Amino acid sequence: MRRATVETFVALLRAVNVAGHQMVAMADLRDLVTRQKFADVRSLLQSGNLVFRCADPKDRRTAADIERLLEAAAEKRFGFRTDFFVRTAAELAAIIARNPFRKEAERDPAHLVAMFLKNALAPKHVTALEEAIVGPESFRVQGRLAYIVYPDGIGKSKLTTALIDRKLETRGTARNWNTVLKLAAMCED
Repeated sequence: MRRATVETFVALLRAVNVAGHQMVAMADLRDLVTRQKFADVRSLLQSGNLVFRCADPKDRRTAADIERLLEAAAEKRFGFRTDFFVRTAAELAAIIARNPFRKEAERDPAHLVAMFLKNALAPKHVTALEEAIVGPESFRVQGRLAYIVYPDGIGKSKLTTALIDRKLETRGTARNWNTVLKLAAMCED
């Protein structure tokens, strides 16, 4: 008899524990997700990176369903609104496999980021971002993800999250390539 598989998810929070704003202890965040009927909840770093599984093999909630559920639960518990970006372990593996900046990922993974987006982009938004780049940064968009290379570092770049959000007309949260790989490894555990 074939056993039902249990889906593994990755959740990335936007703008928590940054510069002393929207502070959330990772233990509290893990507890919040566990109370929403998820299992094996683990966190990575202090910036809101989670890996978890559905507690019930029959649970068929989509990543979008889980985003809405966790956003509402977090607002109620922590008293502020933050975006959750949820992907399946399979989606994260595909993001890694489709990376168009393989050389950069090997040479300098801290300066390559994966920006997880709320929505897929229209070509006009990609063009708007291309026209806004004034530095050495380069990017590629695939679905609800933008791969961005910051050769001179993220902190010095004029290609900020605010500019990206404005030009792409959606919200996103970025993780450097090292973090993306660590999250993928956690999904396999």
